[in-house]
This record gives sequence, C-alpha cells and structure tokens, in this order.
Amino acid sequence: MDNLKPRFHLPGFMNNLKLNYLIIKMMQNMPEYFYDVEIASVYDAFPPSMWNGGRCIGGVICSDDYITGVAKLFNEMGIPLRFTFTNPLIDKEHLDDPFCNNVLKLCNNGLNEVIVNSEVLEDYIRKTYPEYKITSSTCKRLTDPERVAQELNKDYHIVVLDYDLNNKWDILEKLPHKEKLEILADSNCMPNCPRRVDEYETVGRQMIVYNEHLKKYPNKPFRMSDYSDKTMSNTFNCPSMHMSPFDERKRPYHVSPELIFEKYLPMGIHQFKISGRGSSHLYVIELLMYYLVKPECRDEARFFYMHNLEKNGVVKIDNV
Repeated sequence: MDNLKPRFHLPGFMNNLKLNYLIIKMMQNMPEYFYDVEIASVYDAFPPSMWNGGRCIGGVICSDDYITGVAKLFNEMGIPLRFTFTNPLIDKEHLDDPFCNNVLKLCNNGLNEVIVNSEVLEDYIRKTYPEYKITSSTCKRLTDPERVAQELNKDYHIVVLDYDLNNKWDILEKLPHKEKLEILADSNCMPNCPRRVDEYETVGRQMIVYNEHLKKYPNKPFRMSDYSDKTMSNTFNCPSMHMSPFDERKRPYHVSPELIFEKYLPMGIHQFKISGRGSSHLYVIELLMYYLVKPECRDEARFFYMHNLEKNGVVKIDNV
C-alpha cells in the first residue's frame, strides 16, 4: 500500500470550472505547495440534465460547443468528467431524453465517467454507452455492511460509501475491493439523517419538472413556486445546508487529511470525494486548500490562488 496516493474527485465542472482548472494547473506548476495526491475526476452535470441528481442545477441550456469545450479542457489534462446522473426517479419513460443522450454521445471517448443511482438508467447506459466507467452513488444510502460488500463485488468502477460509515473501522476493514471504495470526505449532513433519501427524491422530482417545463414553455422563466405541489420544494429547510467547512469538521464522520494518510491509505482506500457542488466559491476554495495543500503552505497558496481568481473575475476581493 506504500505506493498508493489519495485520488480526489472535485466538485463542479460548471459553476466551479475555473476554480478546479486553476487548482489543477497550480498542482502542475507549483507542486511544492501540495500533498502528493492526484485528481481523479471533476463531477457535475450540464444544465438542464434531467438525469442529474444530488443537487438541483438550472440555467442556460448548454450548447454542443460548450459541452465539448469543457470536456476537452479537463480531458486534455487526463482528467475525466464524471456525470452526476443520480436522479433516483428516472424510469423507462425518461431514457430517451435528448439532452442527456447527446451529452453522453459528445463525451463518449473512453475517459469520461457516469455516477448512477437508478437501476433502469444504469442498465440503459451500460447497454447504450458501454465505454463509460460506472460509479455507484452515495445517494443509494447503503448503510448495511452486507449491502455495501455486495455493491463492491458488482461491476462498478467505484462505489461511493455512505458518510455514516466513514469512521466505522471494523466495518471498513472487512469490506472487499477497497481500491474501489470512495469516501465522501466532508459531508455536512447530520449523523444518521432520516431525510437524506427523501431529499434526493425531491431533487430528482425537481429536475424532471424543470425539464418538462423547458419542453412545454421554452421561452417562459421557470419558477419553482409555480410547481411546489409537484416538486415538494417547500418541504425541506435543512439547517445543515448552511454549515461552514469549519462546522463540518466537528462532525463525527469527518475525514481530515491526516486521517487519509494515517488511516485510510494503509487500509488500501484511496478514493475521496470533496463535496461543494452548488456551494459558494469561498466555501469550495476552503475545501480545496484543506484537502490538497500542505498546512504550512496554505496561506501562500491561497494568496496566489485568490489572486489569479480575482484577475480572472471569478471572485471579487476589492471593495468588500
């Protein structure tokens, strides 16, 4: 296990595109600032992907040129895009969605990957786009060790563990195929959250309704309040959504960089997911600094990073 490096999956190739691109370039050009780690993928979905799950996405419908441009940007550095097609409500009637199928066709180069939750969608992607590596999503909320072991024994490239099992060392030690196991390092959910599955279903329902709206009213702005009876958008007011990265570190299942090197790597676990898709840029910046940069270099690395982001208009520092 001595040669294993942590492999990080970064949040957001849409809203965080420049944040992720710049940190990867800094890792290439200023390696002395960084832990000895690798970037395994950047995960997200292009709007308005009906198959997307986990977090709602909206905005302008992405053009073919934009989709292929983003894929090329990261793929040329050897980094896959990993599509978050984890909507648990996708059924046979949704499989012919033209936008999601077009995304998979445009990015079908053997490098890019897909995260799945719906068995129907998983079977469809395996048969229609067999070049894609498939990840089993944490959205499945598998907390039974036997079911996690069964999942790891299936034909998945990666299986993302439920956060509640992050520090269950007796369970982790017994799991097979630890090289396929991915740890959600910084979840902000409460321990044993009773509403997590319901939230994923609500997000999935919202994505379906949003896409149905775009097809029916292409020139009419979408307002969630017009569809609250279908989307159940008024049923969730989770306090964990407003936690800071520093609050997250107090959670019992939190995974620190020290734990990664001292506990997980010796066990053979080396895949780690950083959350933050849909979060503010400052939130994501803190996570990137925490997990990728050596503690003694963080102040200096943050300065150069923020300076470049400001020059590119990503964050505004002056006149705060």
